[in-house]
Amino acid sequence: MPEQLGVFVGLDAAAGPTAGTAPPAGGAAAAGVDVGVPAPARGARSPRPASSRVGTGRKTVAAVGAPVAASELPVARVAVDVGHAHLDRPFDYLVPRQWAQEAVPGARVRVRFAGRLLDGFILERCERSEHTGRLAFLARVTSAEPVLAPEIAELARAVADRYAGTVADVLRLAIPPRHARVEKETRAQKEPPVSSTSPAGPPTPADPPARPTAAGPAVDGATAAGTAVAGSTAVAGSTAVAARAGLPGAWADYPDGERMLAALRAGGSPRVVWWALPGPSSWPAMVAAAVAATVASARGAVVVVPDHRDVDRVAAALMDVLDPDDFVTLRADLGPAERYRRFLAARRGQARVVVGTRAAVFAPVVNLGLIAVWDDGDDLHAEPRAPYPHVRDVAVLRARQQRAALIVGGWSPSTDAEAMVRVGWASAMAAPRPVVRAAAPRVEATGSQVEQDRDPAARAARLPSLAWRAARDALAAGAPVLVQVPRRGYQPSLACAGCRRPARCRHCRGPLGRHGGSGPPSCGWCARVAVGARPDVHHPPSGAASGAGGRPARPSASVPPRSSAAVPPRPPAPVPAGSSAAVLGGSSVAVPAEAGWRCPYCRDVRLRASVVGDRRTAEELGRAFPGAVVRTSGRDGVLATVAAAPALVVATPGAEPVADGGYGAVLLLDTWALLGRPDLRAAEETLRRWCAAAALARRAADGGRVVVAADAGLAVVQALTRWDPAWFVRREADERAALGFPPATRVVAVEGSAGAVADLVAAARLPAGADVLGPVPLEEADRPAGAGTAGRPAPAGETGRSVPAGRAARPAPAGDADAPELAGQRWERVLVRVPRAQGQQLAAALKAARGVLDARRSPPVRVIPDPITLL
Repeated sequence: MPEQLGVFVGLDAAAGPTAGTAPPAGGAAAAGVDVGVPAPARGARSPRPASSRVGTGRKTVAAVGAPVAASELPVARVAVDVGHAHLDRPFDYLVPRQWAQEAVPGARVRVRFAGRLLDGFILERCERSEHTGRLAFLARVTSAEPVLAPEIAELARAVADRYAGTVADVLRLAIPPRHARVEKETRAQKEPPVSSTSPAGPPTPADPPARPTAAGPAVDGATAAGTAVAGSTAVAGSTAVAARAGLPGAWADYPDGERMLAALRAGGSPRVVWWALPGPSSWPAMVAAAVAATVASARGAVVVVPDHRDVDRVAAALMDVLDPDDFVTLRADLGPAERYRRFLAARRGQARVVVGTRAAVFAPVVNLGLIAVWDDGDDLHAEPRAPYPHVRDVAVLRARQQRAALIVGGWSPSTDAEAMVRVGWASAMAAPRPVVRAAAPRVEATGSQVEQDRDPAARAARLPSLAWRAARDALAAGAPVLVQVPRRGYQPSLACAGCRRPARCRHCRGPLGRHGGSGPPSCGWCARVAVGARPDVHHPPSGAASGAGGRPARPSASVPPRSSAAVPPRPPAPVPAGSSAAVLGGSSVAVPAEAGWRCPYCRDVRLRASVVGDRRTAEELGRAFPGAVVRTSGRDGVLATVAAAPALVVATPGAEPVADGGYGAVLLLDTWALLGRPDLRAAEETLRRWCAAAALARRAADGGRVVVAADAGLAVVQALTRWDPAWFVRREADERAALGFPPATRVVAVEGSAGAVADLVAAARLPAGADVLGPVPLEEADRPAGAGTAGRPAPAGETGRSVPAGRAARPAPAGDADAPELAGQRWERVLVRVPRAQGQQLAAALKAARGVLDARRSPPVRVIPDPITLL
């Protein structure tokens, strides 16, 4: 088993120290820093004036007018905010006597490094430095607040090693910017005691509860997953919380649910991959029950969810089981002051529970006992800034480091989560099939043979008769209807009506699209609008909303009249003579051609809509269901909830609002746009998005229906129809393992200019058997947003940080001085693949190669371990 723990999900064995580093500094491990982090080697010290340098290896002699070092623990080991890989190690500085009390471990400081004043964090204080040369003094103690906890410093080191990054980059993600006014606010009266191991050190819990030897599924120290719970008596904690945590709630529907809660109350650390039952309101209450059980054992908890709406749902559920002062929420929309205030509440031990989005996985909760990650397959959990860590992997590293419980849950967890179950590091938590069938809605596919016999036009129609009937019946019953479409906007993509190739802008080669029902098309990159456009004669629609026998569908007379809150449908745009107006389901519509635009392949001047967005869909549904309220939830505005009233809600994936009592029907349209993506995870991601929408429907016994416009014979459709995502995820994992794809292997993408990528691969001492795939040229849309000067990619930590790893981004427009193509640079991408057991060796090799290139001042490259998009 120890060998297998290094195979999946960031559990690789620690690699040795990188090349060219000095021996590890004494006492680094005691401060929460990996022992492989060295003190500065000879010649690598921070330069400063000779008058202020003082020896530390021998008898200390102070220069005239120089500051005097502190009498106790005069050396501070500092993590300097420098992003170069070859400088990714702590540096020793002397602590001036006047700041001896303020320079505590975890405090922010300013130091002189290479002639500049840089920020840093004190990792520890010690008596002597292993560096035999002379040390510089700290320039200033910015704040005596110990914001960097030792366990977070250790976690930052582990994350940097796994993702071939630097500790400085990780700490920028983990520690919010300082807000001086917030630090001066009066602290709460109740605070944990101060550690006695260092002057004014960080808070530590008093008398943490002892951990049992075996507690619940996949507990630390257990020999196998699913071991029995040793004892069920909760340890010291809040009496009220313990009483409320004794109610298992929906966890009783799972065979091991009550045992897991008992293990958490007893101080155990179960590790679970949770396949949640469908239902819009069950999972927040279940997460709250697990958190309450952990708090009852005098431990803290961290809950990480994809977006702010999920944060609000979990916070509302926690209000029922915890006191309001026991938890805080961390959201991206909080202001700097409020975010820092809540961060300090967790760091000072005033809040035992933190609920938040991506960055909350680094929250410094005192005596951490539980980490819960919801919907780990959501791409919002992937950090778009260097070193591009994923929340799931960081949670695994932290749970193993701090011996905390881990729950990775979702309606359809990822194949990476399934990998933890396969090696026995975690156990699967799934309800029995009869319970699943009772909780799931009725799922039907329009591509079944029965529906094709009933409606021959169903395969081509965008809204087949089955979907139309489901929406009509739900509206007649007074229930809302959810319509999921994969694309936002009006007509985000246009194509040539003759050869069907994508239409491109004449100026920058960007995609042409329409942002409204009227007006000429415009470019999605440079925003140039066609002037003097003339109408186009379009092709007939490929499909229409159809009823039985292919006849045009008509709304039922029983549909309730439009309320005052209804959004009136946009009137159809004028259509020239000789063309027919498109109805719902038609992908070809009358689109004015760009002035002077002509297809470079077939010379046709006509345009057609190849993709229909949510706003166009809402407009067409308003005409198909006159009198019904039509609302949209997407880029222009995300709805959190909708009332239990008849309405059509058009939403893009991830923006589906929760309906009171559930939706009467859920329609999944344009499924080809998700299934047809050139991505290794296309089918897995499609099922996850479908399950997220279908889970919001009512139970089948209450009339809930889900209609998916896809072929019923597809494996992903079969998994949704039976509501068995675990079967499909296991199937995907088996197929990828046979082909050598993740998660059975570890893949790292290297992106940048052609010369820089070649230099990095050549300088890296890759593990034996590593597969180097490429290089391949990067398309304009695959490059980072913007580029460095002289056509080079932006350095890590600058422009490149703002682009999600592996995601399409808008390139610099033609004529921009920073555009890489103008400087003659060719952007390329190389994939390096190794078995999972060699993942840490690969990361160490690439990081060492980055250090060599950084020292040479070579053009920077982007090193992206486990990119979310491989193709």
